[in-house]
Amino acid sequence: MNATEFRSKSTEELKKTLNDLRKEQFNLRMQRGTGQLSRPSEMNRVRKAIARIKTVMNEKRAGEAK
Repeated sequence: MNATEFRSKSTEELKKTLNDLRKEQFNLRMQRGTGQLSRPSEMNRVRKAIARIKTVMNEKRAGEAK
C-alpha cells in the first residue's frame, strides 16, 4: 500500500492495519528462524509498510495538535 492509501484511512483503521502487519512480521520472523521463509523480500515489504503507517499516524497527530 502507498502512503496516500494510508492517509485516506481513519486512525482506528490505521491502528488495526498496524496490528495486523506486526502479527505478520512476527510470523515471518518465526518462519525465517525455522528456515521456512520462502520469500525474504516479504520481510522488507512488511517493515516498510509499518514505517509508512507510523509516519502517517504521526502526521495526523501533528495535524490535530495545530
